[in-house]
Amino acid sequence: MIKKLSAYTLALMGFMLLFNACKKEYESIQNTDDTKLRQYISSNHLDVTKDSTGFYYQVITPGTGANFTDKDSVLYNVSVKSITNGTEYYNTAKYAANFGTLVGYTGTFVTQTIPAIRVAILAMNPGGVAKILLPSYLAFGKNGLSNINVPSNEPVELTVTTYPERSQAALDNRIIQEFLTRNSLTATKDSSGVYYNISEVGTGSDVINRASTIKAKYTGRLLNGTVFDSSTDGKFIGNLSSLVKGWQKVVPKVRKGGKMRMFIPSGLGYGSEAKGPIPANSVLDFDLQVDSVGN
Repeated sequence: MIKKLSAYTLALMGFMLLFNACKKEYESIQNTDDTKLRQYISSNHLDVTKDSTGFYYQVITPGTGANFTDKDSVLYNVSVKSITNGTEYYNTAKYAANFGTLVGYTGTFVTQTIPAIRVAILAMNPGGVAKILLPSYLAFGKNGLSNINVPSNEPVELTVTTYPERSQAALDNRIIQEFLTRNSLTATKDSSGVYYNISEVGTGSDVINRASTIKAKYTGRLLNGTVFDSSTDGKFIGNLSSLVKGWQKVVPKVRKGGKMRMFIPSGLGYGSEAKGPIPANSVLDFDLQVDSVGN
């Protein structure tokens, strides 16, 4: 009986030692991160609010209109940078993309759950900007986030920007118009919301419709210039009804030999779900040349 009790006691002591070691490590990270955050706040003269969970935030631009509630839809982007060396790890706006959901569901970022995003959005209005200073244990933890190169135990600054638009279509329209102006481009807006520029109408006799099969050359880009898909050897063949809706709306405006450029809002592209290298809610920029048409 004494031997059994001693073995049990030793096991319990071992567990308690392990538990206390983990607790001390966690408390040490909390203290270390908080010291780094407070130094960053002081050196940048930030007027912040500290949340009870350990992060800090500041509304930089309040925006206009009524404050958000959990039931409101919100369109927003997020940038992530290091507070130690200023490295920017991620910025949704670089891809001319954005997040969009109900405010109550805004705590998800990439593969992480970050409730601080929702707290910051609830503190501002549409068109507002807020900074969030996150200790590592409330951000990406001891594992970091390899797909955006955040290292282990890294305290970070998140900048959350909410858009004044309440619909993705309205935001996409503004993004396209600003892109055209910035690049001195002209394009016609189709009733569907797609903008297009036809450089050659083509001379073929076959009218293109949704049932048509086209052979084409094309290049697809994000508005930051990133090419996400391309077929320039003339071997691409597809039925128009199986292609993105933006193509279905405006490709029928040309014939065989036609060339055009299309700026497709996300709702007529790949929508609110990321698709490979294409972020959610991305406006698409296509160059297209139709080589043949089959009906």
